[in-house]
Amino acid sequence: MEFLTNEKLTIVGAAGMIGSNMAQTAMMMRLTPNVCLYDPYAPALEGVAEEMRHCGFEGMNLTFTSDVREALTGAAYVVSSGGAARKAGMTREDLLKGNAEIAKEFGENVRRYCPDVRHIVVVFNPADITGLITLVYSGLKPECVSTLAALDSTRLRSELAKYFHVPEDEVTGTRTYGGHGEQMAVFESTAAVKGKPLKQMIDDGTLPAADWEVIRQKVVQGGKNIIELRGRSSFQSPAYLSIEMIAAAMGGAPFRWPAGAYVNSGDFRHIMMAMETTIDKNGVTLLPLGGTPEERKELEKSYQHLCKLRDEVIEMGILPRIPDWHRLNPYLG
Repeated sequence: MEFLTNEKLTIVGAAGMIGSNMAQTAMMMRLTPNVCLYDPYAPALEGVAEEMRHCGFEGMNLTFTSDVREALTGAAYVVSSGGAARKAGMTREDLLKGNAEIAKEFGENVRRYCPDVRHIVVVFNPADITGLITLVYSGLKPECVSTLAALDSTRLRSELAKYFHVPEDEVTGTRTYGGHGEQMAVFESTAAVKGKPLKQMIDDGTLPAADWEVIRQKVVQGGKNIIELRGRSSFQSPAYLSIEMIAAAMGGAPFRWPAGAYVNSGDFRHIMMAMETTIDKNGVTLLPLGGTPEERKELEKSYQHLCKLRDEVIEMGILPRIPDWHRLNPYLG
């Protein structure tokens, strides 16, 4: 069975639950034979590498290292889950300062060791902000950096499928935009169940407004629910979706869910957030965004929340002032 590419894929944070699942998924999907696992915690990293070898994958040139220079040098594709995990009682925003500092170092290392990388997917929370920091410090073109945001849209599909007792494939067009957090904008106008528009079902009472609000809250609190059920944050779903994203960037099937992308036009400026996108060999591309006036207002609220987090990071001194971004990244001028 052929691989999508022979170019190097580096998985950052590979000793963690998301990272180790990303490694296994990438090898199961036959993305590339050249997979490098990186994590500063060497003993656990070696354990992950041993587990991957015990799987018996054919044709793999699996390497692992706790040296970031070795890990990133020559990498054409990188997926990073290399931040602190969310724990019980925490929001994604609670991780802001520590993971923002990690993102800055990650971006600087990308600039230093793999400036010609084709695509990076940033997974660690709050992903909108850590992805933006990575972009600024890496010096990469905006289309080369995306963040995991699809998880909210897949959770919406799951909740609607459970409510209507239908297979998930019969729920289409589920979309959330803006921040990957409790301020996300959940769109109803794009979704359908067995071909019937969700908005019509809400308007005619097939889906009572009170029940729709419960579903919305379940989507918004989806990550918290996983922590309560499993005692730890999500790892299988973010791992799978992030590897689907990097597979699309390698030339596989275009990514079918919203992704976090850099936006600097129209009503949204100097921000990374979930939008309607496609990911392919050209990287992440913004697509037209629909929605009702009410949904656009919700998206504006989500954008303002992200701007607040971005500005907090600027106040911390982790990001420079927006007018100075071009000094680090000429593509953001």
